[in-house]
Amino acid sequence: MTASAREMAAATPAGRDRYVDLLRVASLATVIAGHWLMAAVSGDGIGNLLALVPPLQVLTWGLQVMPVFFFVGGFSHALSYRSVRRGHPGPGGYALFLRARLRRLLRPTLVFVGVWTAAALVVQLAGADRGPLAGAALRIVTQPLWFIGIYLAMVAFTPPLLRLHERHGWAAFAALVAAAAAVDLLRFAGGVPYVEFLNFAFVWLAVHQLGFLRADGRLTRPGLLAAAGLAGAALLVAYGPYPLSMVGMPGEKVSNMAPPTFALLAHGMWLVGAVQLLARPVGARLARPRVWRAVVAANGIAMTAFLWHLTAMLAVYAAQLGLGLSLPAPATAAWWAQVPLRLLAAAALTGVLVAVFRRFEAPAAGAPTPGSGPGAALGVTCCLLGILGLSMTGLGGLLEGHSATLIALPLTAPAAIGMALGGWLLVERSASVRRVRLRG
Repeated sequence: MTASAREMAAATPAGRDRYVDLLRVASLATVIAGHWLMAAVSGDGIGNLLALVPPLQVLTWGLQVMPVFFFVGGFSHALSYRSVRRGHPGPGGYALFLRARLRRLLRPTLVFVGVWTAAALVVQLAGADRGPLAGAALRIVTQPLWFIGIYLAMVAFTPPLLRLHERHGWAAFAALVAAAAAVDLLRFAGGVPYVEFLNFAFVWLAVHQLGFLRADGRLTRPGLLAAAGLAGAALLVAYGPYPLSMVGMPGEKVSNMAPPTFALLAHGMWLVGAVQLLARPVGARLARPRVWRAVVAANGIAMTAFLWHLTAMLAVYAAQLGLGLSLPAPATAAWWAQVPLRLLAAAALTGVLVAVFRRFEAPAAGAPTPGSGPGAALGVTCCLLGILGLSMTGLGGLLEGHSATLIALPLTAPAAIGMALGGWLLVERSASVRRVRLRG
């Protein structure tokens, strides 16, 4: 029987860093709210509010908080892997670590993919995907999965990068920063083709490395980190080839997100420094039982809410169109007047979807035992490539063989789904499970 949020909150160890749990929830909630607000839906399809109103792109300097989520991931991965390493040194412990970190992430993700794949097939067989809203929905609903693919890579690289951190500390972070800067120099000054894709690793792993430093209490000057990051991002955008927006914009020649740029890394540094400055005053409030219970409850459903929030938003717009209600042109006064109601409706529908699918995010019963390290590594590689591929292909054109290019290779949505499922099975089988009887 799954423990309630009240029971888990009451059982929280005294030494737990509660602020990290709050950052995880707050970062995902910010992303969800940002997606709801950015969607500019009309009868002609789905656009981006920030592209329609370019001055609003400055808001992404506060709303693009994925670096905070990856920073929190680095902190959690360091503690988790060290705990596993103490009890199970060797490659078997690596398999155990991967399975433990991936289980709560992949189960709800693959359920989401399965439900939407079935829906996409029904829509396409009925020929209903030719409408502007339905077609756009099938393309964009899987786009947020890119972050799960990157997160899987962070989990996979935790052991070697943690060893580098333990040996070199800040120098390991500095090396990743220097590598990200070198990639952008080769890209923009040298014109080297395809080199920019290396920053999918260097930029996000550098932010992840800051989580290791926090785990060891070495982020002692967050104000300096925030000031350096903010000044660096501002200078790079003002005088470099980088756009203002810290999220991707349709049709832009250079995106700070895909692939990530050195400007996005500077942005991540300032965000990490900023949230660290708030750690002490906010952390004191988390000692209050009612506040902490809310954080614990939210953490138990955060991934499910993230996965289904676009579904809820699309359903709200579809209902508005289906009922013949007015859908004003995006960014007009009438459109802004409807924003609060749409947000409330999307939040309520997300709550319904969470109630239906939250059980797939719950920890599974059983005690995994060490298994095959190489098998787990192969499995997580297939998973991350499959999830990243699906975020690029979308679910439109399933029956026509629509493909997208991932690391110079064309990949269709069915192939991406197959890779993700196959990788998950490899990870599951890499660490056997010893079933335990649960009381209650």
